[in-house]
Amino acid sequence: MFLTLALLRKGISGKQWIGKYRRPRQITWQMKRNTLKRLDIEAENEYWISRPYMSPQEEYGHAAERRAQNWLKIKDAKFAKFPEHKRITDHLSHLNITKTWSS
Repeated sequence: MFLTLALLRKGISGKQWIGKYRRPRQITWQMKRNTLKRLDIEAENEYWISRPYMSPQEEYGHAAERRAQNWLKIKDAKFAKFPEHKRITDHLSHLNITKTWSS
């Protein structure tokens, strides 16, 4: 098709590398090498994913203690910024005008 267009001096309309009637790219040895390299990496990843580090029994609840400790640290840090509690007597002490200095 492209040979006919070139011989008839019509050329490829628009961009030659995109669109429905685009010119196909040449496959180079670098492209093949990179594809094979990516496939090897993917095969190795699948190999390691298929063999779990821990059994399901070991995995169940293995991080509960660590998560509880982290939660306590976060909670203590949050409450450290919290102001001290005030009693109702502190809030209403300005109303106590009948007391004398001596008592």
